[in-house]
Amino acid sequence: MRALTVNERTISDDTDAYVIAEIGHNHEGDLDKAEELVRQAAAAGASAVKLQKRDNRSLYTKEMFDAPYTGRNSFGPTYGAHREFLEFGTREYTHLQQLSAELGVDFFATAFDFASVDFLAELGVPAIKIASGDIRNTPLLAYAAKAGIPLIVSTGGADMEAVRRACGTVLPLNPDLALLQCTAMYPAEPETLNLAVLGTYRAEFPDTVVGFSGHDLGPWAAWTAYALGARVVEKHVTLDCARPGSDHKFSLEQAGIAELVDGLSRVRRSLGGPDKQVLPGERPAMHKMGKKLVAHRDLPAGHRLTLEDVAIKSPGDGLTPDRLADVVGRHLARPLTADADITLDALADRYAGRD
Repeated sequence: MRALTVNERTISDDTDAYVIAEIGHNHEGDLDKAEELVRQAAAAGASAVKLQKRDNRSLYTKEMFDAPYTGRNSFGPTYGAHREFLEFGTREYTHLQQLSAELGVDFFATAFDFASVDFLAELGVPAIKIASGDIRNTPLLAYAAKAGIPLIVSTGGADMEAVRRACGTVLPLNPDLALLQCTAMYPAEPETLNLAVLGTYRAEFPDTVVGFSGHDLGPWAAWTAYALGARVVEKHVTLDCARPGSDHKFSLEQAGIAELVDGLSRVRRSLGGPDKQVLPGERPAMHKMGKKLVAHRDLPAGHRLTLEDVAIKSPGDGLTPDRLADVVGRHLARPLTADADITLDALADRYAGRD
């Protein structure tokens, strides 16, 4: 059975979704905002909260780090300064990790480089996320896999060959993998989500938990993804969707997170089991609306029943209409009045079928 355990919480086909509230950098470099996002995600029922960890000086070329970055979403005059303003260090991570533990939610982050893998492993996080941008970064995937921590890998911007290569890199080193369908567009429109890929992943990687990282608007795609087999669901969260920044507009506020979590639970309960059966709660309705076989008119004992002798009427508390062929052509053992139930014990000659 495909299963993944994160911080003693098992994720499998039989469980609720493991919901990751992706804070990312929607905290805007403010620890108080990050703390409030953790509190709101926990109150809304999220399973985990997640940040993004970068070693900015080593991650970007000097040209990219020093490039001017002065738009509405900027927190610094250059891209590097912007990233550094948003970056949390040991103090902030330790504080948020402790808060998350107190609130009963898991806490981890996306690692964008080798140094960040080391940082998170030393912090003792229960999982490490690898972003879509690193789906072809097999050296980073292998390095993270060797940390011995469950990996959650998004697959936006990749074709199946790249996904196979990524899994072929991780799984021999670390079987604790969740593979997330993702679309690297911000926001992502419905026609770009390709949720049917979840079935492809489930078929090709039968021992691997699959999931959905959604950059779409609202919760509905995540609900659909769960019905298609996703058991890890990641959505960005914010305190205010109107805030400046590339991620806020497609993020969920607290009420949206709660709606997401509640809807995922409803989907699980709605799926039920694979066996079709009559439920006890259906019986009153089927008694009222169902049908039975009754005498169409007064019939004497010894009469041989024809189609014209049988009526189909409610309530459904007698011989069901699918037994019509079992009674036509047989003789009555006793007389029946109009609307009287036609029962098998009212027949004189036995039927070789379902008596």
